[in-house]
Amino acid sequence: MRKIVLTFGLISGAIMSAMMLATLPFQDAIGFDKGAIIGYTTMVAASLLIYFGVRAYRDNVAGGTVRFGRALAVGALIAVVASVCYVATWELIYFKLAPDFMAKYEAHMLDKARAEGKSDAEIRPSRLWNRCPSRCSLRWCRRVF
Repeated sequence: MRKIVLTFGLISGAIMSAMMLATLPFQDAIGFDKGAIIGYTTMVAASLLIYFGVRAYRDNVAGGTVRFGRALAVGALIAVVASVCYVATWELIYFKLAPDFMAKYEAHMLDKARAEGKSDAEIRPSRLWNRCPSRCSLRWCRRVF
């Protein structure tokens, strides 16, 4: 089980990480709205490897049948491995490669809210994206799940 979880989890995480790193140089040209579409589409595509991992476990380890609990465990572990890769890549991007990314994103979201006609009282800038790695890691991990 360990080999299947690591194999499919690392491939899924590599897909998400590679796409984030590949689109990083083009973030200004792509824009935040299209970037979100690209990012979440990549996450869905990478999450397909959970299915393939559970199927590989069923076919190669469990002898053609797998109980729900075991399939759930295999799938969840694959998602955890992929999530760790995703969070590690975000940490690299956020703290080293593009430390101004969240400031730009926050400015974009504030401009977007003002363009929709919201008042300054309705717009409360979020300060959740602080410089604490553990808090950032927990928030980024929630995106995958």
